[in-house]
Amino acid sequence: MEKLIRIGISACLLGEKVRYDGGHRLNPCLKETLGGFADWVPVCPEAECGLSVPREPMHLVGDPDLPRLMTMATGIDHTNRMLQWARAKLPALEEDGLRGFIFKSRSPSCGMRDVSIESASGTVKHTGAGLFARAFMGHFPSLPVEDEDGLQDPVTRENFTYRLWSSG
Repeated sequence: MEKLIRIGISACLLGEKVRYDGGHRLNPCLKETLGGFADWVPVCPEAECGLSVPREPMHLVGDPDLPRLMTMATGIDHTNRMLQWARAKLPALEEDGLRGFIFKSRSPSCGMRDVSIESASGTVKHTGAGLFARAFMGHFPSLPVEDEDGLQDPVTRENFTYRLWSSG
């Protein structure tokens, strides 16, 4: 019997109620297509860095290369909290022997590529990666990563799966 592959995943995609509204984004397709060979390692940057569930929604603001993670109504900046947590979490994930990661798309912490980055006036000027996803991809540049939206495409899913098996 083959050993299970350790795959990091945004915890909300496994049905954990960690989102800002106290909900989840369970993705049954991931469990069905990858669950047979995955040893899931759930991660929720917001909850793990100490933010409450539920919590005020957040978004990315400012410089696309160094965006700030701000609450939407009160303007509280959680950037330093998130980055300090990520600096401690990434070495722990390295010890976990991850072979890849599946991120929650469009999340200001976990989005890989499609997160809106607003100007100070509130208009969307750019898109980019969420704070944790950016830190993760910088720390693990050769690990396969994808988000749940990308994995809906059969070719992308097949390529990601191939890369998972090849990364060990």
